Amino acid sequence: MALISLKGYSVPKRRPKRYQARDAPYAVGGNAGYYIAARPRPYPTTPQQRKVRDVAKACNIKVGMKKSELMTAMVDCVGPKMRK
Repeated sequence: MALISLKGYSVPKRRPKRYQARDAPYAVGGNAGYYIAARPRPYPTTPQQRKVRDVAKACNIKVGMKKSELMTAMVDCVGPKMRK
């Protein structure tokens, strides 16, 4: 069975299997079949998050930079720009 991924929807997810406890008179849980779930929408960014993102981009802060470079960028660039 070939399934095409729809935009905004995830691939079909398996439902949990039925199980039966040792002391239970009948099996419980799990419905047969599949279900299609919508992908979660990204949360809107707040003004504070936008400001921090823009300052980090302007100060050239990125993942993997050395700690000494980050510390100098925080003192020389980020501090003055965040105070504005």
